[in-house]
Amino acid sequence: MTGKGFDPESVAGMTVKEIVDKWAETLPENIFLIDPDANITLTYKDLQKSCQGVAGFLSTLGAEPGDAIAYAMANGANAACVILGSMYGGYISTAVNLVAGKTTIAHVLGHSEAAVVVVDSGSDALISDVLQECGFSTKKAMATPEWFISQIGEIHESRCEQDALLMYTSGTTGSPKGVVHSHSSLIAGGANAAFAHQLEKTDRALCVLPLFHINGLCVTLLGVLVSGGSLVIPNRFSITSFWQLIRDYQCSWFSVVPTQISYLLNQAQSSGHKLSGLENLRFGRSASAPLSPEVQQAFETKFQVPIIETMGLTETAAQILSNPMEGPHKIGSPGIAFGNEVMIAFDDQTECPNGVEGEVLVRGPNVMRGYRDNIDATRVALSEEGWLRTGDLGKMDEDGYVFITGRLKELIIKGGENIAPREVDEALYCHADVIEAAAFARNSEQYGQCVEAGVMVREGSSVTMEELIQLCHERIGPFKSPDFIHFLPELPKGPSGKIQRMKLAQMTQNEQDTVESCSS
Repeated sequence: MTGKGFDPESVAGMTVKEIVDKWAETLPENIFLIDPDANITLTYKDLQKSCQGVAGFLSTLGAEPGDAIAYAMANGANAACVILGSMYGGYISTAVNLVAGKTTIAHVLGHSEAAVVVVDSGSDALISDVLQECGFSTKKAMATPEWFISQIGEIHESRCEQDALLMYTSGTTGSPKGVVHSHSSLIAGGANAAFAHQLEKTDRALCVLPLFHINGLCVTLLGVLVSGGSLVIPNRFSITSFWQLIRDYQCSWFSVVPTQISYLLNQAQSSGHKLSGLENLRFGRSASAPLSPEVQQAFETKFQVPIIETMGLTETAAQILSNPMEGPHKIGSPGIAFGNEVMIAFDDQTECPNGVEGEVLVRGPNVMRGYRDNIDATRVALSEEGWLRTGDLGKMDEDGYVFITGRLKELIIKGGENIAPREVDEALYCHADVIEAAAFARNSEQYGQCVEAGVMVREGSSVTMEELIQLCHERIGPFKSPDFIHFLPELPKGPSGKIQRMKLAQMTQNEQDTVESCSS
């Protein structure tokens, strides 16, 4: 399948520095970034100066080429410039998830051996506490405007095969692993998104996903950079300002996660929504977790904008699959491969026939180099032939569209039968009051495991557990339906916005009303 508007070969083999310099020379006055909260607008020439300022300043702090430079900052112009400026200077940008907690932040700073951690006013105290408590020699630097206007210090050259990004997985099943990407794989990841979505220099993105996550960084920041377009980047996602930002800055696309789609849909259903001023909006993009078909169809009907479902991983510099801009959009599928190969495989990594479930494998220039200082984990994840094991289960149809059926580690095995949690999720999402839903396994003496679920419902909803269970009976049958449903104010999520089923199971373990055994 081919895309229009962007040619991935135009940036193949380039570094972040080379791309920034290219646009600074050919599109110097074109806008690259708008930060509405800080009232900052950067042209591509401004971006080049800012990257040079960051890279030079880091060298004055004693940073050497190849050192990890951690960024612990809210979204905005400063964060974008620190990330790209570190890569520009031959350093490894290292993401710090500010909501991960002190233990995880300490692990990231210690394991990466970060030479410098760059903070803003919102993160300064937290990072200072971590550095003091752990005794790290990491230098802390507050991002200031002077960095971005004056070039001091030395700027080192970088090569496409050099490491450029270190981003840690969410660590839901153990200590976070450090995913290492080179300039080459990062650029390939951004190019995959630009290619699939036919991005052009006239496109403008709204970035509401955190830059410490691969989706926000690779799809929105680097997807825009490689295609020569522009982006609007507020400090955070806000339901109340989302559509107004698109109107005010005439954004042509946005990238969100399914939970944000549910929140936007719920607000519009409660408060109403006007379509005026959105004429320039071409599409919305959903990733990081499966999107319920019912939610997608309701959103597209309400807002009159197509949602392109996609799939990506930290290990693949984000996007591996996307529904094409032109051609069939298959509801319930994250699409076909763009810029890489995708195979559904048996345990021995031989290809499954169409329609047969297996593990989703990926191979291409966007795949990570490996996990930092973790040879064993790298060996398990990457085959000698270059295939990356994603841990996702899926099927492929005759047109090459992949349908994700679950996660290897999240399958519910009830009475010896496999139940995909997503199938239960989608049944629950059929109720209009359900905003978030996630099924999970609970140990059972009778069946080995039984099905439970957590839901967040619309404020003021009177829906009962019995009504939702009956809905599931009608949709997927009694055997697969939940035996118990937990009503929660919000479901636990990782940094990407993906609901964490294992954490949900843990947090509901000790509830007084949890059933102790499954009903037949």
